[in-house]
Amino acid sequence: MSIQRSVAARDAANNAFETTVGTSAVLKLFSGSVPANCAAANPSGLLATLSLPSDWCTASSSGTTSKNGSWTGTGSAAGTAASYRLYASDGTTCHEQGTVGQGSGDLSLDNTVIANGQSITITQWDRTAGNA
Repeated sequence: MSIQRSVAARDAANNAFETTVGTSAVLKLFSGSVPANCAAANPSGLLATLSLPSDWCTASSSGTTSKNGSWTGTGSAAGTAASYRLYASDGTTCHEQGTVGQGSGDLSLDNTVIANGQSITITQWDRTAGNA
């Protein structure tokens, strides 16, 4: 038997994620690959640290949420982005991690090749709650 959740339960789970992470979320981009889990050490090659908007996540609808507002920052080192981590406002409590691509990956950038001082724009970050 397969478990299914209502759209309301899926939306509540998505909205609780933003509440748990908090209103001052921090996103870090790395050149290293995704670690085994959020409790593991950071990947190598920190390329940028972005402070996300205070309401960084849309209200979930039909079990799906997306980035809200402009997710932009500036490169602090040169390299090709391969992974990201989403942190609470302390910048150390990791709540999500995944792959980075240009038009692909768990998080998409306008350009994965980052230079020191380069403007960076996150173009896509969407989440659909499971058990549909």
